[in-house]
Amino acid sequence: MLKIAPSLLAADFACLKHDIMRVANADYLHIDVMDGQFVPNISFGPPVIAHIARVTPVPLDVHLMIEEPERLLGDIFAAGRGKIDCITVHAEACQHLHRTLQLIKNLEVKAGVALNPATPVSDLRYVLPLLDRILVMTVNPGFGGQDFLGETVPKIRETAQMLELAGIASEIEVDGGIDPETSKLVVAAGAGILVAGSAIFGSTHPQLVIDELRKAAEVK
Repeated sequence: MLKIAPSLLAADFACLKHDIMRVANADYLHIDVMDGQFVPNISFGPPVIAHIARVTPVPLDVHLMIEEPERLLGDIFAAGRGKIDCITVHAEACQHLHRTLQLIKNLEVKAGVALNPATPVSDLRYVLPLLDRILVMTVNPGFGGQDFLGETVPKIRETAQMLELAGIASEIEVDGGIDPETSKLVVAAGAGILVAGSAIFGSTHPQLVIDELRKAAEVK
């Protein structure tokens, strides 16, 4: 079943609880943690995640856009108060990716790896058994509201083929420029989780947009 994860980066930061409740029909709440180093912006940290975890009606999908993410894994996990479904790190940000994934698995949450648009899928070949989720970035990370990069669609398809050949049932997630139109492209290529920010929180009826995004599954 296609899953939808609204990106809280596109919400109104002055009204986070209100906006969280507006997407209560989603499957996950996507949390982008930015450190101002791996990406230019700074966003949520453990204190804010702790408040989000207290009020969210859906599990948290935590995406760490930070250098050396293993430094914060314990704090992020503790802040999540049992609400975290998956913690995803960037392959480009980990000096020892295998070790970092083991640390996540030791927390007894799902482990994911995100790939920037220019990073080849083959970089994940030797960590596939540890992966519950592969996040294919369909924009360059760090900013919301960017245009979808159509050249990433074959990469999603390549990811799906690699998982099938390896006999591994990891979920494929996509993030960046996702709306009711681009969602059809990525789902047809093999995506099972859609992260959408502006398309959802920029709408006066975000729950209807979530339902519309789910219709992309019909293209399969």
